[in-house]
Amino acid sequence: MKEQVVAEQISQELLLNYYKKMLELRDFELKVQELYRNAMLPGFVHLYVGEEAVAVGVCSHLQTPDLVFSTHRGHGHALAKGVPARVVLAELWGKATGSSGGRGGSMHMYAPEYGFMGTNGIVGAPIPLATGGALSAKLRNKGHVVVSFFGEGAVNSGSFHEAVNMGAVWELPCIYVCENNLYATEMAFKRATKNTSVASRAAAYGMRGVAVDGQDVVAVHTAAEEAIRLARNNEGPTLIECRTYRYVGHHEGDPGTDYRTREEVQQWKAQDPVKLARKRLLDGGMDESKIKAADQEVENIINDAVEFAQNSPDPSADSVTDFVY
Repeated sequence: MKEQVVAEQISQELLLNYYKKMLELRDFELKVQELYRNAMLPGFVHLYVGEEAVAVGVCSHLQTPDLVFSTHRGHGHALAKGVPARVVLAELWGKATGSSGGRGGSMHMYAPEYGFMGTNGIVGAPIPLATGGALSAKLRNKGHVVVSFFGEGAVNSGSFHEAVNMGAVWELPCIYVCENNLYATEMAFKRATKNTSVASRAAAYGMRGVAVDGQDVVAVHTAAEEAIRLARNNEGPTLIECRTYRYVGHHEGDPGTDYRTREEVQQWKAQDPVKLARKRLLDGGMDESKIKAADQEVENIINDAVEFAQNSPDPSADSVTDFVY
């Protein structure tokens, strides 16, 4: 069964917290973009700009022992799960103080102490990994849940079918979150599959599927809250389709202009999740000074992350064989 989630009412203070966390994700990624373009960061980055409401709306309900399995576009998931910005940026910078000691970079970043089980460069790979984590959680019976993030490009892979089927038949405490941003690299979803409703696919596995406006953090909050409640109560998994959009190219270096129109991008930018949350706060009577204080707090976090990462040591050469088996 596919449901369309309608956002519930939440307090202004909670919305302010969501706004602040989304702004942290946004400003962090814009800083990463700036550093990368100035050749200060090694490797390769896929930015999360535009999709912040998904990570924040889902991860806000999670506890530290709950696990998140991420994608190649995972900086936002790490931050939303509680990994400090300075630790994430140090990892992107290849520094010893990063979450993986500078060894993982953008697409192999782990922070298990925060319940963050890694970004992943293989499309669809987080889905079976999360399903295995959910089986472990069910066997341990501690009330923990697992979240798998993935893009719409992953739902035509065998790993999606096999893992979701197993999650459903074993009633595992897993929340499968599809971040449907319409494009897998430059491939439009409507060109790759006949059924573009990801949430409707849940019916084939006998599990709950819901569709939600992924630009509305309150709507995502509502959908995730119910899915996580069901999972904690041993009532099985949920497939959540969050319809969202990346404002930047697939990766830093892709202008994102050859396969989508300027009008489409502008239409989605009119639904910017950070700006929508700010407007909702002001319309709800929030004192603007509180919002500006949140803005300043985020600016301080990002500045601290840059200073920390830039001044952190490189990994020592004599540690080259550490963690090698």
